[in-house]
Amino acid sequence: MRHSMSALSIALLLSAVAAGGEETMKHILSLATPPAQVGKYEKVELPIRVEREFANPFDPCEVELEFLISDPGGRSFSLPAFWGQDYERQDLSQGGTSVAWCYPTGPGSWKARFAPMELGTYTLRARLKDRQGEATSTPVTFECVPSACKGFLRAGRDDPRFLEFSEGQPFFAIGQNLAFIGEGQYVTAPKAEEILGTLARNGANFLRIWTCCDDWAIAIEASKSAWGRSWAKDFPIVPMPDSTQDAGPRKCVLLKGGQEASIAATPSHRVALRPETPYVFAGRFRASAGASLRVQIGSRNLESPGSGDWQRFELRFTTDPGENWLGRVAFTLAGGDAAWLDAISLREAAGGAELLWEADVNRPVRGYYNPLDCFLLDQIVEAARRSGVYLMLCSLTRDLYRESLAKPGSPEYAKATSDAKKFLRYAVARWGYSTSVAAWEYFNEMDPGKPCDEFYAQLGRYLEQIDVYGHLRTTSTWSPCARDCRHPQIDIAQEHHYMRPDDKDFRDEVDSILSQVRWLRQQAPNKPVLVGEFGLATAKWGLSEYMKQDREGVHFHNCLWSSALSGCSGVAMFWWWEVLDQQNAYRHYKPLATFLADLRPAGLQPTVAATAEPRLRIVGQQAEDRAYLWLVDRQATWWDLVVDKREPAPVESAAITIGGLKPGRYTVLWWDTREGVPVGRQTVAAEEGRLQLAAPPFTRDLACKIVPAAFAE
Repeated sequence: MRHSMSALSIALLLSAVAAGGEETMKHILSLATPPAQVGKYEKVELPIRVEREFANPFDPCEVELEFLISDPGGRSFSLPAFWGQDYERQDLSQGGTSVAWCYPTGPGSWKARFAPMELGTYTLRARLKDRQGEATSTPVTFECVPSACKGFLRAGRDDPRFLEFSEGQPFFAIGQNLAFIGEGQYVTAPKAEEILGTLARNGANFLRIWTCCDDWAIAIEASKSAWGRSWAKDFPIVPMPDSTQDAGPRKCVLLKGGQEASIAATPSHRVALRPETPYVFAGRFRASAGASLRVQIGSRNLESPGSGDWQRFELRFTTDPGENWLGRVAFTLAGGDAAWLDAISLREAAGGAELLWEADVNRPVRGYYNPLDCFLLDQIVEAARRSGVYLMLCSLTRDLYRESLAKPGSPEYAKATSDAKKFLRYAVARWGYSTSVAAWEYFNEMDPGKPCDEFYAQLGRYLEQIDVYGHLRTTSTWSPCARDCRHPQIDIAQEHHYMRPDDKDFRDEVDSILSQVRWLRQQAPNKPVLVGEFGLATAKWGLSEYMKQDREGVHFHNCLWSSALSGCSGVAMFWWWEVLDQQNAYRHYKPLATFLADLRPAGLQPTVAATAEPRLRIVGQQAEDRAYLWLVDRQATWWDLVVDKREPAPVESAAITIGGLKPGRYTVLWWDTREGVPVGRQTVAAEEGRLQLAAPPFTRDLACKIVPAAFAE
């Protein structure tokens, strides 16, 4: 009896302790109240108060914060939340260029972002799991109401070769690359937002953006270091002089070279400062007795004598009026042979976020998501939404993963896969809500020889679990890879191609485009396909001088129209965005976008239209009740017009025959491809499924749209 009472007492005590622990955990987590109503597919963003700090809030193995969702249909699912740093932004002029001055506001915080996809009442709760236990917040609710948003992009239900929105409307991708966005690039964040608006005004709707530029532009996961660049051979980063040779010794910065040796801290991002604000620049160093360390920040200096042991240095200063950026930061050794630097930090004297985070040499590369670049991507995604442009985000920094993916089954391969999943978890949490995110592109131009099949399979299955929006998945390689195009967890087959002098199709951009799309369709007959990069290049892949000479954009125009009517799911996406911008080539998008405004791609097949005119080439797609054709003079290639400077004679007349149509009356609209307006209209009857057409006179090229007469009225 005594034994039984003792067991019962212990059980009651453990129950009380557990209940007390649950009660304690409840108090560390709360979810903000959402708006009473949220539009369908529109963003709801909820701050999450977490009364606990974590060494690495990006790592779900340390802290897993998600929100649990009950939808109007009674289904329950979860989405990850994310930790991030908020910034204040002002656009400042620097040497005639508008750059984004971004300054952290407050400490980092947790947020949940979500886009409801069904009308009715939603219930949300936050749930946190860490080593101390589990906590769930009090639920909150909101009502999802109708909106004008069409939803997320997906493969078509009726024809998976083309794209459509969640609500069923067709989508045809018209756009280009805008890969490098950064302070030192031609395209800064403000410039990117300007280009988004310009693209939209000209009918473009699609953009491929890199978020994997390592340390030269936006890169969410990258090496970004104040002590060197990714292309440099020598980094001054070494193990601590007093560290043991374990598997992961702490590192520091070595200043070596004798008397007056110097090293500068040069972050890849300029560090924003707030004018007339007190700051503390601090760290620690080790130098021999008799030596000293000189620290310089702009015009401010500090000299600290060495003692042979680690010691702290601290330079306090107040910024001047109008001082918006951190000046030159340099360390100089006076006397002695070497000094070691550690824990370099810059913060406001009153506290706040670390400003010189790129100086931290012990920060992990994979698994740390650069706070400023994440904020800038937030801004670009929202600008895309305002402009009605959809983004293919090239996500993972290839060179952080490539060597680890050499051998499936190895610890390195498994670790790379795990790290990539963590990255995608963060991406879904932070940007997955946005209908403007068209697709996750895993890599830009991965080595096609790497055995990535299992890697893509695992990432694909993982996204199917956590990405409730079902964003499309794609990847690219530096030469064509049929294996990737056919991969069941790759939704968009992609290829990159540049016209180079040694290529047989260098002088014929139309033939070049058609051969690329033909290859893509052979590999992926039942999924969307895109030519993700295209352009004129040198033999070594550089910018061709010919492209600079083609100020009229002949090759650009011809590639847009030929790719649009080739059976591809979008136009060929040009790479040389700075040249397109300098030449204001955006004007070429609008005529094509206007022509394709009522395009119904489902069911289209290569046209059987033919002509006896040997000068003409017909590119097009048709179904049994419609056709979209592009007639182009074979003597109007970019080489003919730009290099040989031969303008072709007008095509005075051309008879066109097209079969495969249902009997009935059709309206035929002939289009000026540069003005984007019809130049001829006629109504004809299909006899035995065949139309006989006479093209009006034209020079270079002409488009044709054939639709049922009743549809055109």
